[in-house]
Amino acid sequence: MNPTDIKNPEYFHKVVDCQYACPAHTPVPEYIRLIAAGNYTEAYMVNWVSNVFPGILGRTCDRPCEPACRRGRIEDEPVAICRLKRVAADFKSDVKSLIPGPTKTKNGKRIALVGAGPASLTVARDLAPLGYDLDLYDEQRAGGGFMRSQIPSFRLPEEVLDEEVGYIIDMGVTTHYNHYVDSLKGLLDKGYDAVFVGSGAPKGKDLPELPGRNESTGNIHIGINWLSNVAFGHIEKIGKKVLVIGGGNTAMDCCRTSRRLGGEDVRVVVRSPFKEMKASPWEIEDAQHEDIPFFNCHSPLRFVTENGKLKGMEFEVVEAQYNNGKRSLVTTGEIVFMEADDVILAIGQENSFPWIERTIGIEFDKWEMPKVNEKTFQSTNPKVFFGGDAAFGPKNVITAVAHGHDAAVSIDLLCNAQSVDDRPSPLTNLYLQKMGIHEWSYDNQTSDDDRFKVPHADKKLTLKDRKLEVELGFDEKLAFKEAQRCLNCDVQTIFTENKCIECDACVDICPTTCITFTTNGEEEDLRTRLNAPAPLASQDLYVSAILPTARVMIKDENLCLHCGLCSERCPTNAWDMQKFIYQTAKACQL
Repeated sequence: MNPTDIKNPEYFHKVVDCQYACPAHTPVPEYIRLIAAGNYTEAYMVNWVSNVFPGILGRTCDRPCEPACRRGRIEDEPVAICRLKRVAADFKSDVKSLIPGPTKTKNGKRIALVGAGPASLTVARDLAPLGYDLDLYDEQRAGGGFMRSQIPSFRLPEEVLDEEVGYIIDMGVTTHYNHYVDSLKGLLDKGYDAVFVGSGAPKGKDLPELPGRNESTGNIHIGINWLSNVAFGHIEKIGKKVLVIGGGNTAMDCCRTSRRLGGEDVRVVVRSPFKEMKASPWEIEDAQHEDIPFFNCHSPLRFVTENGKLKGMEFEVVEAQYNNGKRSLVTTGEIVFMEADDVILAIGQENSFPWIERTIGIEFDKWEMPKVNEKTFQSTNPKVFFGGDAAFGPKNVITAVAHGHDAAVSIDLLCNAQSVDDRPSPLTNLYLQKMGIHEWSYDNQTSDDDRFKVPHADKKLTLKDRKLEVELGFDEKLAFKEAQRCLNCDVQTIFTENKCIECDACVDICPTTCITFTTNGEEEDLRTRLNAPAPLASQDLYVSAILPTARVMIKDENLCLHCGLCSERCPTNAWDMQKFIYQTAKACQL
Protein backbone atom coordinates (compact mmCIF):
# COMPACT_ATOMS: atom_id res chain seq x y z
CA MET A 1 0.00 0.00 0.00
CA ASN A 2 1.09 3.58 -0.61
CA PRO A 3 1.76 5.81 2.41
CA THR A 4 -1.37 7.52 3.70
CA ASP A 5 -1.69 11.15 2.64
CA ILE A 6 -2.82 12.72 5.90
CA LYS A 7 -2.66 16.15 4.26
CA ASN A 8 -5.78 15.20 2.34
CA PRO A 9 -8.52 16.85 4.45
CA GLU A 10 -10.94 14.01 3.78
CA TYR A 11 -8.70 11.35 5.35
CA PHE A 12 -9.02 12.45 8.98
CA HIS A 13 -12.55 13.72 8.28
CA LYS A 14 -13.58 10.14 7.56
CA VAL A 15 -11.92 8.97 10.78
CA VAL A 16 -14.21 11.29 12.78
CA ASP A 17 -17.13 8.97 12.03
CA CYS A 18 -19.86 11.00 13.71
CA GLN A 19 -18.93 14.24 11.94
CA TYR A 20 -18.48 12.44 8.64
CA ALA A 21 -21.95 10.88 8.91
CA CYS A 22 -23.64 14.18 9.75
CA PRO A 23 -25.00 15.78 6.54
CA ALA A 24 -23.94 19.21 7.86
CA HIS A 25 -20.63 17.78 9.17
CA THR A 26 -21.02 19.25 12.65
CA PRO A 27 -17.76 18.89 14.67
CA VAL A 28 -19.33 16.57 17.25
CA PRO A 29 -16.38 15.70 19.53
CA GLU A 30 -15.44 19.39 19.77
CA TYR A 31 -18.79 20.48 21.16
CA ILE A 32 -19.09 17.43 23.40
CA ARG A 33 -15.75 18.32 25.05
CA LEU A 34 -17.02 21.87 25.56
CA ILE A 35 -20.16 20.51 27.24
CA ALA A 36 -18.06 18.33 29.54
CA ALA A 37 -16.11 21.47 30.50
CA GLY A 38 -19.34 23.39 31.17
CA ASN A 39 -18.78 25.77 28.24
CA TYR A 40 -22.35 25.51 27.01
CA THR A 41 -22.50 28.79 25.10
CA GLU A 42 -19.38 27.98 23.12
CA ALA A 43 -20.71 24.48 22.46
CA TYR A 44 -23.96 26.01 21.20
CA MET A 45 -22.15 28.32 18.79
CA VAL A 46 -19.98 25.48 17.45
CA ASN A 47 -23.26 23.76 16.62
CA TRP A 48 -24.94 26.88 15.28
CA VAL A 49 -22.20 27.46 12.72
CA SER A 50 -22.79 24.01 11.23
CA ASN A 51 -26.34 22.86 11.91
CA VAL A 52 -28.06 26.22 12.54
CA PHE A 53 -30.75 24.78 14.88
CA PRO A 54 -29.05 23.20 17.93
CA GLY A 55 -32.10 23.40 20.21
CA ILE A 56 -34.44 22.05 17.54
CA LEU A 57 -32.12 19.32 16.32
CA GLY A 58 -31.22 18.40 19.90
CA ARG A 59 -34.83 17.26 20.19
CA THR A 60 -35.82 16.11 16.70
CA CYS A 61 -32.76 15.10 14.67
CA ASP A 62 -32.81 11.72 12.93
CA ARG A 63 -29.30 11.18 14.39
CA PRO A 64 -27.31 9.80 11.43
CA CYS A 65 -24.22 10.48 13.58
CA GLU A 66 -25.12 7.96 16.27
CA PRO A 67 -25.04 4.71 14.24
CA ALA A 68 -21.58 5.83 13.07
CA CYS A 69 -20.33 6.56 16.60
CA ARG A 70 -17.20 4.57 17.48
CA ARG A 71 -18.53 4.02 21.02
CA GLY A 72 -21.23 1.83 19.54
CA ARG A 73 -18.54 -0.57 18.30
CA ILE A 74 -17.20 -1.35 21.75
CA GLU A 75 -20.51 -1.58 23.62
CA ASP A 76 -24.24 -1.72 22.92
CA GLU A 77 -25.10 1.96 22.50
CA PRO A 78 -23.35 5.01 21.05
CA VAL A 79 -22.90 8.37 22.74
CA ALA A 80 -26.18 10.31 23.05
CA ILE A 81 -24.90 12.89 20.57
CA CYS A 82 -28.28 14.34 19.71
CA ARG A 83 -29.42 14.89 23.29
CA LEU A 84 -26.05 16.42 24.22
CA LYS A 85 -26.69 18.98 21.51
CA ARG A 86 -29.84 19.92 23.38
CA VAL A 87 -27.76 20.35 26.55
CA ALA A 88 -25.79 23.11 24.84
CA ALA A 89 -29.07 24.83 23.93
CA ASP A 90 -30.67 24.36 27.35
CA PHE A 91 -27.77 25.73 29.41
CA LYS A 92 -26.28 28.38 27.13
CA SER A 93 -26.27 32.04 28.07
CA ASP A 94 -27.75 34.77 25.84
CA VAL A 95 -26.16 34.31 22.40
CA LYS A 96 -27.75 37.24 20.58
CA SER A 97 -24.56 39.28 20.80
CA LEU A 98 -22.67 36.43 19.11
CA ILE A 99 -25.01 36.28 16.11
CA PRO A 100 -24.60 38.86 13.32
CA GLY A 101 -27.30 41.48 13.02
CA PRO A 102 -28.48 43.19 9.82
CA THR A 103 -25.61 44.40 7.64
CA LYS A 104 -25.30 48.13 7.12
CA THR A 105 -23.85 47.71 3.63
CA LYS A 106 -25.89 45.91 0.98
CA ASN A 107 -24.38 44.29 -2.12
CA GLY A 108 -27.29 45.17 -4.41
CA LYS A 109 -28.42 41.56 -4.96
CA ARG A 110 -31.95 40.36 -4.17
CA ILE A 111 -32.84 36.76 -3.33
CA ALA A 112 -36.30 35.21 -2.93
CA LEU A 113 -36.75 32.25 -0.60
CA VAL A 114 -39.89 30.15 -1.06
CA GLY A 115 -40.88 28.31 2.09
CA ALA A 116 -39.63 29.19 5.58
CA GLY A 117 -38.38 25.74 6.48
CA PRO A 118 -34.87 24.71 7.56
CA ALA A 119 -33.35 24.79 4.06
CA SER A 120 -34.51 28.33 3.25
CA LEU A 121 -33.62 29.58 6.72
CA THR A 122 -30.11 28.17 6.34
CA VAL A 123 -29.68 29.94 3.00
CA ALA A 124 -30.83 33.15 4.65
CA ARG A 125 -28.46 32.66 7.59
CA ASP A 126 -25.49 32.20 5.25
CA LEU A 127 -26.30 35.03 2.83
CA ALA A 128 -27.55 37.75 5.17
CA PRO A 129 -24.09 38.75 6.50
CA LEU A 130 -22.87 39.17 2.91
CA GLY A 131 -25.26 42.04 2.25
CA TYR A 132 -28.00 40.28 0.29
CA ASP A 133 -31.58 41.52 0.41
CA LEU A 134 -33.60 38.44 1.35
CA ASP A 135 -37.36 38.03 0.93
CA LEU A 136 -38.78 34.98 2.71
CA TYR A 137 -42.23 33.75 1.57
CA ASP A 138 -44.36 31.24 3.47
CA GLU A 139 -48.07 30.46 3.65
CA GLN A 140 -47.89 29.86 7.43
CA ARG A 141 -48.17 32.59 10.04
CA ALA A 142 -44.56 32.13 11.21
CA GLY A 143 -41.26 30.61 10.10
CA GLY A 144 -40.14 27.05 10.60
CA GLY A 145 -41.88 25.18 7.80
CA PHE A 146 -42.62 21.55 8.63
CA MET A 147 -40.74 21.95 11.93
CA ARG A 148 -43.68 24.10 13.03
CA SER A 149 -46.56 22.35 11.28
CA GLN A 150 -45.63 18.68 11.53
CA ILE A 151 -43.52 18.21 14.67
CA PRO A 152 -45.80 18.22 17.73
CA SER A 153 -45.15 20.63 20.58
CA PHE A 154 -44.65 17.77 23.04
CA ARG A 155 -41.49 16.98 21.06
CA LEU A 156 -40.53 20.52 20.01
CA PRO A 157 -41.84 23.36 22.17
CA GLU A 158 -42.95 26.42 20.22
CA GLU A 159 -40.70 28.73 22.22
CA VAL A 160 -37.59 26.77 21.13
CA LEU A 161 -38.67 27.00 17.50
CA ASP A 162 -39.47 30.71 17.78
CA GLU A 163 -36.10 31.42 19.38
CA GLU A 164 -33.94 29.73 16.77
CA VAL A 165 -35.97 30.89 13.78
CA GLY A 166 -35.88 34.37 15.29
CA TYR A 167 -32.07 34.43 15.37
CA ILE A 168 -32.09 34.16 11.56
CA ILE A 169 -34.96 36.55 10.89
CA ASP A 170 -33.25 39.15 13.08
CA MET A 171 -30.22 39.05 10.78
CA GLY A 172 -32.17 41.26 8.39
CA VAL A 173 -34.55 38.90 6.54
CA THR A 174 -37.76 40.43 5.19
CA THR A 175 -40.63 38.03 5.89
CA HIS A 176 -43.80 37.57 3.86
CA TYR A 177 -45.86 35.23 6.03
CA ASN A 178 -49.42 34.17 5.20
CA HIS A 179 -48.33 34.50 1.59
CA TYR A 180 -48.76 31.52 -0.73
CA VAL A 181 -46.56 31.79 -3.80
CA ASP A 182 -48.78 30.69 -6.68
CA SER A 183 -46.43 31.48 -9.56
CA LEU A 184 -42.67 31.05 -9.80
CA LYS A 185 -42.73 33.01 -13.03
CA GLY A 186 -44.34 35.89 -11.20
CA LEU A 187 -41.59 35.76 -8.61
CA LEU A 188 -38.86 35.77 -11.25
CA ASP A 189 -40.54 38.70 -12.97
CA LYS A 190 -39.92 40.76 -9.83
CA GLY A 191 -36.25 40.93 -10.77
CA TYR A 192 -34.71 38.66 -8.15
CA ASP A 193 -31.12 37.67 -8.88
CA ALA A 194 -31.86 34.15 -7.66
CA VAL A 195 -34.74 32.16 -6.19
CA PHE A 196 -34.34 29.35 -3.69
CA VAL A 197 -37.21 26.86 -3.41
CA GLY A 198 -37.40 25.21 0.00
CA SER A 199 -41.11 24.50 0.03
CA GLY A 200 -40.80 20.96 1.39
CA ALA A 201 -42.90 17.95 0.42
CA PRO A 202 -46.33 19.30 1.33
CA LYS A 203 -48.56 16.60 -0.12
CA GLY A 204 -49.46 13.61 2.03
CA LYS A 205 -50.25 10.33 0.29
CA ASP A 206 -53.81 9.01 0.23
CA LEU A 207 -55.53 5.69 -0.50
CA PRO A 208 -58.07 6.86 -3.08
CA GLU A 209 -58.41 3.42 -4.67
CA LEU A 210 -59.47 1.72 -1.44
CA PRO A 211 -63.20 0.84 -1.34
CA GLY A 212 -65.17 3.15 0.94
CA ARG A 213 -62.58 5.94 0.87
CA ASN A 214 -64.99 8.56 -0.45
CA GLU A 215 -67.98 7.60 1.67
CA SER A 216 -66.89 9.14 4.97
CA THR A 217 -64.35 11.83 4.17
CA GLY A 218 -64.87 13.80 7.38
CA ASN A 219 -63.31 11.13 9.59
CA ILE A 220 -60.44 10.10 7.31
CA HIS A 221 -57.44 12.41 7.60
CA ILE A 222 -54.13 12.87 5.78
CA GLY A 223 -51.41 12.70 8.44
CA ILE A 224 -49.32 15.80 7.73
CA ASN A 225 -52.42 17.93 7.09
CA TRP A 226 -53.99 16.69 10.31
CA LEU A 227 -50.83 17.48 12.33
CA SER A 228 -50.73 20.95 10.81
CA ASN A 229 -54.36 21.58 11.72
CA VAL A 230 -53.64 20.48 15.27
CA ALA A 231 -50.54 22.68 15.46
CA PHE A 232 -52.46 25.77 14.39
CA GLY A 233 -55.45 25.08 16.63
CA HIS A 234 -57.96 24.07 13.94
CA ILE A 235 -58.41 20.57 15.41
CA GLU A 236 -58.70 20.11 19.16
CA LYS A 237 -60.22 16.65 19.57
CA ILE A 238 -60.53 13.26 17.93
CA GLY A 239 -62.69 10.15 18.39
CA LYS A 240 -62.03 7.59 21.09
CA LYS A 241 -61.08 4.84 18.61
CA VAL A 242 -58.33 5.89 16.19
CA LEU A 243 -56.44 3.94 13.56
CA VAL A 244 -53.15 5.39 12.35
CA ILE A 245 -52.06 3.78 9.09
CA GLY A 246 -48.29 3.82 8.47
CA GLY A 247 -45.02 3.05 10.20
CA GLY A 248 -42.90 6.18 9.81
CA ASN A 249 -42.13 9.07 12.15
CA THR A 250 -45.24 10.94 10.98
CA ALA A 251 -47.35 7.98 12.09
CA MET A 252 -45.65 8.10 15.49
CA ASP A 253 -46.46 11.80 15.82
CA CYS A 254 -50.05 11.19 14.74
CA CYS A 255 -50.71 8.36 17.20
CA ARG A 256 -49.12 10.19 20.13
CA THR A 257 -51.02 13.37 19.29
CA SER A 258 -54.25 11.38 19.07
CA ARG A 259 -53.73 10.14 22.63
CA ARG A 260 -53.56 13.75 23.77
CA LEU A 261 -56.71 14.81 21.92
CA GLY A 262 -59.02 12.21 23.44
CA GLY A 263 -58.08 8.99 21.68
CA GLU A 264 -58.42 6.10 24.13
CA ASP A 265 -57.97 3.14 21.79
CA VAL A 266 -55.27 4.36 19.41
CA ARG A 267 -53.64 1.76 17.17
CA VAL A 268 -50.83 1.91 14.65
CA VAL A 269 -51.44 -0.43 11.72
CA VAL A 270 -48.54 -1.23 9.41
CA ARG A 271 -48.10 -3.40 6.31
CA SER A 272 -44.47 -4.24 7.06
CA PRO A 273 -43.00 -6.39 9.85
CA PHE A 274 -42.09 -4.54 13.04
CA LYS A 275 -38.34 -4.69 12.45
CA GLU A 276 -38.75 -3.03 9.05
CA MET A 277 -40.77 -0.04 10.17
CA LYS A 278 -39.32 3.25 8.93
CA ALA A 279 -39.85 5.17 12.15
CA SER A 280 -36.81 5.91 14.29
CA PRO A 281 -36.41 3.35 17.09
CA TRP A 282 -36.68 6.02 19.80
CA GLU A 283 -39.93 7.32 18.28
CA ILE A 284 -41.37 3.82 18.34
CA GLU A 285 -40.19 3.39 21.93
CA ASP A 286 -41.89 6.62 23.00
CA ALA A 287 -45.16 5.55 21.37
CA GLN A 288 -45.02 2.19 23.11
CA HIS A 289 -44.33 3.93 26.42
CA GLU A 290 -47.63 5.75 25.90
CA ASP A 291 -49.46 2.42 25.61
CA ILE A 292 -49.98 2.53 21.85
CA PRO A 293 -50.10 -0.97 20.30
CA PHE A 294 -48.71 -1.87 16.86
CA PHE A 295 -50.43 -4.21 14.44
CA ASN A 296 -47.86 -5.24 11.90
CA CYS A 297 -48.31 -7.17 8.65
CA HIS A 298 -51.83 -5.78 8.21
CA SER A 299 -52.51 -4.48 4.70
CA PRO A 300 -55.46 -2.04 4.32
CA LEU A 301 -58.31 -3.69 2.44
CA ARG A 302 -61.25 -1.30 2.68
CA PHE A 303 -62.93 1.40 4.75
CA VAL A 304 -66.15 0.21 6.34
CA THR A 305 -68.99 2.73 6.50
CA GLU A 306 -72.66 2.61 7.45
CA ASN A 307 -75.07 5.28 6.20
CA GLY A 308 -72.12 7.50 5.38
CA LYS A 309 -70.56 7.11 8.83
CA LEU A 310 -67.14 5.53 9.30
CA LYS A 311 -67.28 2.33 11.31
CA GLY A 312 -63.73 1.06 10.85
CA MET A 313 -61.42 -0.71 8.42
CA GLU A 314 -60.78 -4.19 7.17
CA PHE A 315 -57.22 -5.45 6.82
CA GLU A 316 -55.69 -8.41 5.09
CA VAL A 317 -53.11 -10.17 7.25
CA VAL A 318 -49.93 -10.73 5.24
CA GLU A 319 -46.65 -12.55 5.74
CA ALA A 320 -43.23 -11.25 4.70
CA GLN A 321 -41.30 -13.63 2.47
CA TYR A 322 -37.77 -13.01 1.21
CA ASN A 323 -36.08 -14.14 -1.98
CA ASN A 324 -32.50 -13.02 -2.67
CA GLY A 325 -32.95 -10.15 -0.25
CA LYS A 326 -36.17 -8.93 -1.89
CA ARG A 327 -39.26 -8.81 0.27
CA SER A 328 -42.75 -9.67 -0.85
CA LEU A 329 -45.91 -9.60 1.27
CA VAL A 330 -47.98 -12.72 0.80
CA THR A 331 -51.55 -12.99 2.01
CA THR A 332 -52.41 -15.46 4.74
CA GLY A 333 -56.10 -15.37 3.83
CA GLU A 334 -57.06 -13.90 7.20
CA ILE A 335 -59.23 -10.76 7.23
CA VAL A 336 -59.33 -8.54 10.32
CA PHE A 337 -61.86 -5.79 11.10
CA MET A 338 -60.93 -2.93 13.44
CA GLU A 339 -63.42 -0.36 14.69
CA ALA A 340 -62.57 3.32 14.28
CA ASP A 341 -64.12 6.71 14.84
CA ASP A 342 -61.24 8.31 12.90
CA VAL A 343 -58.53 7.05 10.56
CA ILE A 344 -55.29 8.95 9.99
CA LEU A 345 -53.28 8.09 6.88
CA ALA A 346 -49.55 8.54 7.48
CA ILE A 347 -48.24 6.49 4.58
CA GLY A 348 -45.76 8.95 3.11
CA GLN A 349 -45.33 12.33 1.52
CA GLU A 350 -44.63 13.55 -1.97
CA ASN A 351 -43.80 16.78 -3.70
CA SER A 352 -46.26 18.98 -5.49
CA PHE A 353 -45.32 21.92 -7.67
CA PRO A 354 -48.56 23.20 -9.26
CA TRP A 355 -47.25 26.75 -8.80
CA ILE A 356 -44.17 26.23 -10.97
CA GLU A 357 -44.87 26.90 -14.62
CA ARG A 358 -43.42 24.41 -17.10
CA THR A 359 -42.47 27.24 -19.46
CA ILE A 360 -39.69 28.94 -17.47
CA GLY A 361 -36.81 26.60 -18.24
CA ILE A 362 -37.13 24.17 -15.31
CA GLU A 363 -37.09 20.56 -16.43
CA PHE A 364 -38.98 17.90 -14.46
CA ASP A 365 -38.41 14.14 -14.40
CA LYS A 366 -41.00 11.40 -14.82
CA TRP A 367 -41.93 11.70 -11.13
CA GLU A 368 -42.64 15.43 -11.58
CA MET A 369 -39.57 16.34 -9.56
CA PRO A 370 -37.36 19.18 -10.76
CA LYS A 371 -34.02 18.15 -12.22
CA VAL A 372 -31.54 19.46 -9.66
CA ASN A 373 -27.75 19.19 -9.58
CA GLU A 374 -26.83 17.18 -6.47
CA LYS A 375 -23.76 19.30 -5.68
CA THR A 376 -24.84 22.81 -6.63
CA PHE A 377 -28.63 22.46 -6.10
CA GLN A 378 -29.14 24.48 -9.26
CA SER A 379 -32.07 23.62 -11.51
CA THR A 380 -32.06 23.80 -15.31
CA ASN A 381 -33.07 27.44 -14.92
CA PRO A 382 -29.74 28.87 -13.67
CA LYS A 383 -31.45 31.40 -11.39
CA VAL A 384 -33.55 28.82 -9.55
CA PHE A 385 -32.20 26.55 -6.82
CA PHE A 386 -33.91 23.83 -4.79
CA GLY A 387 -33.12 22.35 -1.37
CA GLY A 388 -34.53 20.29 1.46
CA ASP A 389 -37.47 18.02 0.69
CA ALA A 390 -38.27 20.10 -2.39
CA ALA A 391 -35.03 18.99 -4.05
CA PHE A 392 -34.94 15.21 -3.75
CA GLY A 393 -37.99 14.23 -1.73
CA PRO A 394 -38.69 13.86 2.01
CA LYS A 395 -35.61 13.54 4.25
CA ASN A 396 -35.09 15.33 7.57
CA VAL A 397 -34.10 18.64 9.16
CA ILE A 398 -30.33 18.10 9.20
CA THR A 399 -30.29 17.12 5.51
CA ALA A 400 -32.26 20.26 4.66
CA VAL A 401 -29.68 22.33 6.57
CA ALA A 402 -26.85 20.74 4.59
CA HIS A 403 -28.68 21.51 1.34
CA GLY A 404 -29.11 25.10 2.44
CA HIS A 405 -25.40 25.58 3.07
CA ASP A 406 -24.47 24.21 -0.35
CA ALA A 407 -27.18 26.16 -2.15
CA ALA A 408 -26.07 29.40 -0.46
CA VAL A 409 -22.54 28.84 -1.78
CA SER A 410 -23.96 28.37 -5.27
CA ILE A 411 -26.16 31.46 -5.08
CA ASP A 412 -23.23 33.58 -3.90
CA LEU A 413 -21.03 32.27 -6.73
CA LEU A 414 -23.78 32.95 -9.29
CA CYS A 415 -24.32 36.49 -8.03
CA ASN A 416 -20.60 37.15 -8.27
CA ALA A 417 -20.45 35.90 -11.88
CA GLN A 418 -18.47 32.79 -10.92
CA SER A 419 -19.08 29.16 -11.84
CA VAL A 420 -21.33 27.35 -9.37
CA ASP A 421 -19.28 24.22 -10.08
CA ASP A 422 -16.16 25.80 -8.59
CA ARG A 423 -16.75 24.55 -5.05
CA PRO A 424 -14.59 26.01 -2.28
CA SER A 425 -12.48 23.67 -0.18
CA PRO A 426 -13.23 22.90 3.47
CA LEU A 427 -11.29 24.66 6.22
CA THR A 428 -9.03 22.26 8.13
CA ASN A 429 -6.26 22.39 10.68
CA LEU A 430 -4.31 20.22 13.11
CA TYR A 431 -3.62 21.48 16.65
CA LEU A 432 -1.01 20.12 19.03
CA GLN A 433 -2.58 18.75 22.19
CA LYS A 434 0.54 18.34 24.33
CA MET A 435 0.47 20.19 27.65
CA GLY A 436 3.44 18.42 29.24
CA ILE A 437 5.41 15.22 28.89
CA HIS A 438 2.35 13.02 29.44
CA GLU A 439 -0.47 15.55 29.64
CA TRP A 440 -2.98 16.51 26.97
CA SER A 441 -5.35 19.41 26.56
CA TYR A 442 -8.21 16.92 26.36
CA ASP A 443 -9.34 14.23 28.76
CA ASN A 444 -8.12 10.95 27.27
CA GLN A 445 -9.48 8.74 30.04
CA THR A 446 -12.25 6.57 28.63
CA SER A 447 -15.39 6.32 30.75
CA ASP A 448 -16.79 2.85 31.41
CA ASP A 449 -20.38 4.09 31.76
CA ASP A 450 -23.21 2.77 29.62
CA ARG A 451 -25.42 5.27 27.81
CA PHE A 452 -27.54 7.35 30.18
CA LYS A 453 -31.31 7.59 29.75
CA VAL A 454 -32.88 10.98 29.15
CA PRO A 455 -35.45 11.72 31.88
CA HIS A 456 -39.11 11.98 30.81
CA ALA A 457 -42.02 13.90 32.30
CA ASP A 458 -44.77 11.96 34.04
CA LYS A 459 -46.96 10.22 31.45
CA LYS A 460 -50.09 11.07 33.44
CA LEU A 461 -49.34 14.75 32.85
CA THR A 462 -48.05 14.67 29.27
CA LEU A 463 -51.02 12.74 27.91
CA LYS A 464 -53.34 15.48 29.16
CA ASP A 465 -51.48 18.37 27.52
CA ARG A 466 -50.29 18.17 23.92
CA LYS A 467 -47.94 21.11 24.47
CA LEU A 468 -46.16 19.70 27.51
CA GLU A 469 -42.70 18.49 26.47
CA VAL A 470 -42.15 14.79 27.16
CA GLU A 471 -38.36 14.68 27.27
CA LEU A 472 -36.85 16.74 30.06
CA GLY A 473 -33.29 16.61 28.75
CA PHE A 474 -30.10 15.87 30.66
CA ASP A 475 -29.26 17.93 33.72
CA GLU A 476 -25.68 19.18 33.98
CA LYS A 477 -24.50 16.18 36.00
CA LEU A 478 -25.89 13.61 33.56
CA ALA A 479 -24.66 15.69 30.63
CA PHE A 480 -21.11 15.58 32.00
CA LYS A 481 -21.24 11.82 32.48
CA GLU A 482 -22.65 11.20 29.01
CA ALA A 483 -20.12 13.57 27.43
CA GLN A 484 -17.31 11.61 29.08
CA ARG A 485 -18.32 8.58 27.01
CA CYS A 486 -17.06 10.32 23.85
CA LEU A 487 -13.81 8.82 22.53
CA ASN A 488 -12.46 12.10 21.07
CA CYS A 489 -12.23 10.69 17.56
CA ASP A 490 -11.12 14.07 16.20
CA VAL A 491 -7.86 13.93 18.19
CA GLN A 492 -5.71 12.11 15.66
CA THR A 493 -2.62 9.97 16.11
CA ILE A 494 0.12 11.50 13.93
CA PHE A 495 3.08 9.27 13.08
CA THR A 496 6.49 10.70 12.06
CA GLU A 497 8.59 8.05 10.32
CA ASN A 498 12.03 9.62 10.75
CA LYS A 499 11.62 9.69 14.54
CA CYS A 500 10.65 6.03 14.86
CA ILE A 501 13.29 3.57 16.13
CA GLU A 502 10.94 0.59 15.65
CA CYS A 503 11.07 -0.48 19.29
CA ASP A 504 7.43 -1.62 19.10
CA ALA A 505 6.64 0.00 22.46
CA CYS A 506 3.50 1.50 20.94
CA VAL A 507 2.39 -1.97 19.86
CA ASP A 508 2.90 -3.33 23.37
CA ILE A 509 0.89 -0.62 25.12
CA CYS A 510 -2.00 -0.25 22.64
CA PRO A 511 -5.17 -1.46 24.44
CA THR A 512 -6.94 -2.43 21.22
CA THR A 513 -4.05 -3.91 19.20
CA CYS A 514 -4.63 -1.38 16.45
CA ILE A 515 -0.90 -0.88 15.60
CA THR A 516 1.21 -3.34 13.60
CA PHE A 517 4.72 -3.19 12.16
CA THR A 518 5.02 -5.55 9.22
CA THR A 519 6.21 -5.86 5.64
CA ASN A 520 4.12 -4.02 3.09
CA GLY A 521 1.70 -5.62 0.67
CA GLU A 522 -1.62 -5.22 -1.09
CA GLU A 523 -4.44 -3.99 1.14
CA GLU A 524 -6.46 -7.21 1.02
CA ASP A 525 -3.39 -9.18 2.10
CA LEU A 526 -2.29 -6.64 4.73
CA ARG A 527 -5.67 -6.66 6.45
CA THR A 528 -5.22 -10.36 7.21
CA ARG A 529 -1.66 -9.99 8.56
CA LEU A 530 -2.24 -7.33 11.19
CA ASN A 531 -1.98 -8.11 14.91
CA ALA A 532 -5.76 -7.82 14.91
CA PRO A 533 -7.18 -8.64 11.44
CA ALA A 534 -9.07 -5.71 9.90
CA PRO A 535 -11.94 -7.04 7.76
CA LEU A 536 -13.95 -3.78 7.81
CA ALA A 537 -12.82 -2.32 4.49
CA SER A 538 -14.91 0.83 4.95
CA GLN A 539 -12.49 1.91 7.70
CA ASP A 540 -9.11 3.04 6.42
CA LEU A 541 -5.65 1.82 7.34
CA TYR A 542 -3.08 4.46 8.28
CA VAL A 543 0.08 3.35 6.44
CA SER A 544 3.55 4.85 6.95
CA ALA A 545 6.39 5.15 4.46
CA ILE A 546 9.01 2.38 4.41
CA LEU A 547 10.97 2.29 7.68
CA PRO A 548 14.71 1.40 8.02
CA THR A 549 13.94 -2.27 8.65
CA ALA A 550 11.91 -2.38 5.41
CA ARG A 551 8.71 -2.67 7.45
CA VAL A 552 5.77 -0.23 7.53
CA MET A 553 3.61 0.94 10.39
CA ILE A 554 -0.06 0.06 9.94
CA LYS A 555 -2.78 1.46 12.20
CA ASP A 556 -6.36 0.23 11.92
CA GLU A 557 -8.52 3.34 12.28
CA ASN A 558 -11.49 1.14 13.15
CA LEU A 559 -9.91 -0.03 16.41
CA CYS A 560 -8.12 3.12 17.56
CA LEU A 561 -9.61 4.71 20.71
CA HIS A 562 -7.54 7.93 20.39
CA CYS A 563 -6.35 7.36 23.95
CA GLY A 564 -2.82 8.70 23.31
CA LEU A 565 -1.04 5.83 25.08
CA CYS A 566 1.12 5.22 22.01
CA SER A 567 2.38 8.79 22.19
CA GLU A 568 2.89 8.65 25.94
CA ARG A 569 4.91 5.44 25.63
CA CYS A 570 7.00 6.40 22.57
CA PRO A 571 10.59 7.27 23.64
CA THR A 572 11.30 9.42 20.57
CA ASN A 573 8.01 11.33 20.08
CA ALA A 574 7.36 9.54 16.82
CA TRP A 575 3.68 9.52 17.82
CA ASP A 576 1.75 12.68 18.60
CA MET A 577 -1.88 13.56 19.34
CA GLN A 578 -3.26 16.45 17.29
CA LYS A 579 -6.81 17.75 17.17
CA PHE A 580 -8.28 17.80 13.67
CA ILE A 581 -10.60 20.68 12.81
CA TYR A 582 -12.86 20.34 9.75
CA GLN A 583 -15.38 22.96 8.66
CA THR A 584 -17.31 22.64 5.43
CA ALA A 585 -17.08 25.63 3.13
CA LYS A 586 -19.97 28.07 3.49
CA ALA A 587 -20.96 31.22 1.68
CA CYS A 588 -20.12 33.11 4.87
CA GLN A 589 -17.81 31.58 7.48
CA LEU A 590 -19.52 32.90 10.61
